[in-house]
Formats: sequence, C-alpha cells, structure tokens
Amino acid sequence: MPSATTPQLGSLTWLPAGDRPELLAAPVAAALAQLDGAAWVAEIDDDLADTAAFSEAYGVPLEASANCVVVAARRAGQTTLAACVVLATTRADVNGLVRRHLDARKASFAPQDVAVAESGMAFGGITPVGLPAGWPVLVDPAVAAADLVVIGSGTRGSKLAVPGVALAALPAAEVLEGLGRPLAPQPGAPVVPAARSLRAPDDSDVGWGERPGDPSDDDRRYLEDRPPHWGSD
Repeated sequence: MPSATTPQLGSLTWLPAGDRPELLAAPVAAALAQLDGAAWVAEIDDDLADTAAFSEAYGVPLEASANCVVVAARRAGQTTLAACVVLATTRADVNGLVRRHLDARKASFAPQDVAVAESGMAFGGITPVGLPAGWPVLVDPAVAAADLVVIGSGTRGSKLAVPGVALAALPAAEVLEGLGRPLAPQPGAPVVPAARSLRAPDDSDVGWGERPGDPSDDDRRYLEDRPPHWGSD
C-alpha cells in the first residue's frame, strides 16, 4: 500500500481528498471510495488548470503530472469513448496504438462538448477517476509506475495527487505499453527551458476536440457532428 504521507509537490497545500469533496466534480468524489490508495487534493486558480500554466505557477514538474484525454473510436457506425492517461511530457498515440488496441477504423480526440457532457467533468479537468463505467481507461506504464502523479479533479479549480498504481487498478483500466510517445519538437520552434517547452499537445485546444488547422474532409465532418449524430458514419 502506498504511503499516506502528505505529498510535497510544488507550492501547493495538499489535503486528503475525502475531506474536501466540494473541490471535486461529483463523479470524482463518488469514485474516491473505490480508489486503491490515498488521494490528495489541492485548490488552484481555475485559470491555471492547463498543464503548462499549472506547472509554472505552482512549481510542480511536468514529469509529475499526467494528462487524461478522451478519445472517440469508430467502427461500423458505432463510436466508443475511451480515456488515455499519459505523462505530461508525452502525448498519447491516438491514431496508431490506441486505434488498433480499440479495434477501430478511426480514432480521434473526442469533441470538447462531447467529452464534457459524457464525462460529467469540466473541460481542462477531466480525470480517469470517476469516468463512466463503460469507458476503457488506457494507462501508460510510466504513469502506473509513478509513486504519485498529479491529475485533474473533474473541475478546473483543483488537482488530485494519487499513486500511479491506483490509476492502473481502476476497474476499467489497462496498462498499455507504448501509449505515451515523446513530444516531437515543432519546426522552427525556439529552444527554451524544458519546463516551458513540454506542454503536451493532448492538453491543447486541438487535443480536446477543437478544429485543427487543416483536417481531412472525413475528420471535418466528424468533428462537426454533434449529439445525437456525432457517433454516426
């Protein structure tokens, strides 16, 4: 069992998550009792919830944070939602490994409004704890091996710190080797200190389902679909 010692992560004050349910989204608070390990919560400025801004403001290393991205996988007219959990220094291999693992014809980041509505969590705060029971939760081995990893709380106003092994033990979780891929440097990007240059693409607006600059016709049609039509071919 991981230690229940209060974390020393950045400049934040960490408290037992069960003592501060008001800082958590409702499905996250309800799921805490099923988490196999201690969970800690820290209140933050909701304008600083994005990983890069959070890391810089509160001194929590990017390698101590994990991003949870929602993926929509389609096959034969059916769409499955899944979550991928990777360290903030990597990005999830959505259209390669994840697509093949879910046996899908196509896999993309779920549109932002779909991810929010279906998870019951806030944009920028979606977390693997408390997701709907039918969602696969794919976890990178580096996340599973972490003593503690900082994740969302379902809201933008706080963060959770939990043992990586607890995420790997979630009922729908599966540790998937190779899920997190190193970030590719952007062409022409200036060389800056790592703490400022490693914002995961999965934590960007495009990563959460915003329209990319030049999607294919098929992607454009898919991203413009909205419930109840968003899962159709």
